[in-house]
Amino acid sequence: AIDGGDFNSGHKLGISCQANDFAAYATFMPRIKITAVYGGAPIYQQKEALKAGVHIVVGTPGRVYDMIRQEVLKIENIGVLVLDEADEMLNMGFKEDLFNIMSHTPATKQTMLFSATMPAEVDKLAKSFMKDPHHIVAGNKHQGADNISHFFYRVQARDKYLALKRIADMSPNIYGIIFCRTRNETQEIADKLQHDGYNADALHGDLSQGQRELVMSRFRSKFVRLLVATDVAARGL
Repeated sequence: AIDGGDFNSGHKLGISCQANDFAAYATFMPRIKITAVYGGAPIYQQKEALKAGVHIVVGTPGRVYDMIRQEVLKIENIGVLVLDEADEMLNMGFKEDLFNIMSHTPATKQTMLFSATMPAEVDKLAKSFMKDPHHIVAGNKHQGADNISHFFYRVQARDKYLALKRIADMSPNIYGIIFCRTRNETQEIADKLQHDGYNADALHGDLSQGQRELVMSRFRSKFVRLLVATDVAARGL
C-alpha cells in the first residue's frame, strides 16, 4: 500500500496507523509479516525489516522508491498494489515517483486506487496502469454526512483567535481538531491556547515521529481535547 507525503505529518502517521491496522487484521495469522517505510524514521531499521522478509509493505512514495533504487525492496512479483490518497500524492509532486514505482511492478498484479477526488491526473494514472478498471463511488459528491451539522462564522482575520476561544467557551465538553495552513501557525495557535488555559496540543511536520505518535495517543485518549494540526494532516487523520 502506498500513501502520500514523505514530509507530511498526517501521512506519516497514517502510514504507521495503516501498518498497525494490517497487523490487527492478521492477529490470527502469525506468519504474516508487515512493515512500514516512510521518511522521518530511521532508515536502517526499515532496511533490516525488509531484508528479513515481509509479506505486506505500507509506505510513502519517496521512501518506497528509495528502497527500490537501493535494491532493498523488490516488487517485481507482487500480487496486489494499493494506491491510497492518489490525488494528494499527485498534488504533492510524487507523480514521477509513482510512475517509477509502478514501472517495477508486474502487469499481472491487482491494482486498487483510492482517491477523494477524481481530477484529470488521477484519471490518467488509472488509465496508465489499470486495465478495464471498475469505478466505485462511495456516497454522493459535495454532500456532507447526515449526522454532522455545519456552521461557519465570518470574522476579520485579526479576530479569528478570539472567535476560536469563544466557540471553545460555548462548548465546555469540546473535543475536536483545528486545522491551520502552516506549521508555524499551527504551533502558534496551540501555544496560545495552552497559555490561555485550554487543553490543546499541536501536530505538524516539525515534530519527530515519536512526538507525533505521542500527541495522537493523547488526543485519542481525550487527554488532549483540542488538536491543532496543519490542514494537509486532515487526510492522514
